[in-house]
Amino acid sequence: MARKPGSTPQAIRNRAARTAAAMTPAGAAAAPAAPKKPFNPGQFAKEVRAEARKITWTTRKETWITSVMVAIMVVMASVFFLVVDFLLSQGVTQILKLANAG
Repeated sequence: MARKPGSTPQAIRNRAARTAAAMTPAGAAAAPAAPKKPFNPGQFAKEVRAEARKITWTTRKETWITSVMVAIMVVMASVFFLVVDFLLSQGVTQILKLANAG
């Protein structure tokens, strides 16, 4: 099986390096990486609370409507598969009857 052009590991690394270089801002390439800050549990808790405030919860009505829709779809899918299963079993039964009769 022939390999696609440019699918060698070296070609992939070269493309990744060019993409990374193109995505970095011009001044950021020369700047050294900032030192990693030590873990601060208090700051972490503040950030978690700030993110938790951004959560939008669904209302009771929206939750009820969604649950009813899921239940309806489950019933519809189960009826569909019941009918398909019945039709396939009847078809196989008829084919086997024809095979045994001949």
